[in-house]
Amino acid sequence: MLKRAFTHHPASVNETYGQHLCVASWFGTKMVGAGLACLVHAIFPFLFVNTGSATINRLHFHMTNRSGPLTAPPVGAPPVSANTAPSPIADPSAHQG
Repeated sequence: MLKRAFTHHPASVNETYGQHLCVASWFGTKMVGAGLACLVHAIFPFLFVNTGSATINRLHFHMTNRSGPLTAPPVGAPPVSANTAPSPIADPSAHQG
């Protein structure tokens, strides 16, 4: 039962526990870094203008295209998703902070 608690979700995304640990840690550090950049941006709006939205786009790309290695999407590429609803992040007129 305890082993299943650690392996069920990673298996559901075709990863071992170790692979999932690495991938989830990678995502987490990117989110923390972008969050810190957003906090700095809140005080100094001229810094990290696109960091938050660019990080969200990259992470969304990786989350929805998990069959390959963690590589950056093409510059300017909108997030890829099975969801047909438009993403406000992909809209260039959306807030870039």
